[in-house]
Amino acid sequence: MTDSDAAALAERVREGELRLYELEDHADADTAAAARRHLLAEETGTDLSAVGDYTFDAADAESNIENMIGAAQVPMGVVGPLPVDGGAAEGEHHLPLATSEGALLASVNRGVSTIRNAGGATARVLKSGMTRAPVFRVEDVAEAGEVSAWVREHADTLADAAESTTSHGELQGVTPYVVGDSVFLRFSYDTKDAMGMNMATIATEAACEVVESETPADLVALSGNLCSDKKPAAINAVEGRGRTVAADVLIPHEQVEERLDTTSDAIVEANTRKNLVGSAKAGALGFNAHAANVVAAAFLALGQDMAQVVEGSNAITTVDAREDGLYASVTIASLEVGTVGGGTGLPTQSEALDVLGYGGGGDPAGTNADALAEVIAAGALAGELSLLAALSSRHLSSAHADLGR
Repeated sequence: MTDSDAAALAERVREGELRLYELEDHADADTAAAARRHLLAEETGTDLSAVGDYTFDAADAESNIENMIGAAQVPMGVVGPLPVDGGAAEGEHHLPLATSEGALLASVNRGVSTIRNAGGATARVLKSGMTRAPVFRVEDVAEAGEVSAWVREHADTLADAAESTTSHGELQGVTPYVVGDSVFLRFSYDTKDAMGMNMATIATEAACEVVESETPADLVALSGNLCSDKKPAAINAVEGRGRTVAADVLIPHEQVEERLDTTSDAIVEANTRKNLVGSAKAGALGFNAHAANVVAAAFLALGQDMAQVVEGSNAITTVDAREDGLYASVTIASLEVGTVGGGTGLPTQSEALDVLGYGGGGDPAGTNADALAEVIAAGALAGELSLLAALSSRHLSSAHADLGR
């Protein structure tokens, strides 16, 4: 690639001979990206040298991005070691986190240190299932009842159709929901180590063809928002989506005072009044301090779908002052993660997954994604502990000030 090659390609776009999305048909992916940068730089007067300074082969990202011009670079740090006793995750973990929010990693790492000193966190994936919920049109509620009954009686038929599209996904079940002349079918899949949204969509489309051929229902939309993907939804809080995962720890009272500079009782009160009462008054779905902070930073570093942070924030934090210490837990109802597919194959994200120790497919299948969910949940727990401690000791603003944030 030369600058003149990119400039010539940009000129063809400017003259209307080519469209931006057609450039890869006439040049390699890096040249196409450079041509777009050249065109944007001329039209907007912007220096895009930093955007164009990336280390991976643009061709490797063609399944992740269209009209590529370069890369967005976000600082990545690490917290740990974080000991996790999980159903899939075992031992100490260094958790990469990418963020532009100063003081976040320092805060999470304080929580990690406290958890480590207390002997580590326990974590478990409690439920796993990626959902897709198409919506069908029927004539009336009588037909809606007919369709719902057929679906319940022919789960095996739908499973055969859905699973014919994938060698990995397994249909766990289909639940009908009726609203007047609309029938929603919420399909749930075991997608192993993949986050599985695309897998679930393709499989559900095949199953929908069977529903249309065997019942009076007509498919309106392959996604009817009852899934519910990338939107806050109570159904995900109750039924879960992706991985439902919980982590907890018991910290001796003296360690709370020594390491978090507050008391167990003060943290309990802050959690009750802020995370429980305050969240309830706000009508929130998530009853936590800032679980999305850790989820988002982990998603960005580890190649997860960033838009699904909205479901990852659907977490409840509980704290209890027991006789032998401060008990704290975080339960994330809908953490949608995978270790294969999507952004996990991008170079920096793949390296970060390798640092964590859970890149690629697990043995048995699904265990790497389970382990990833457990470590993220433990990281979120660390973040909750540290922020609640800062709030209860009134150190939140001074911590940001001390770190120059």
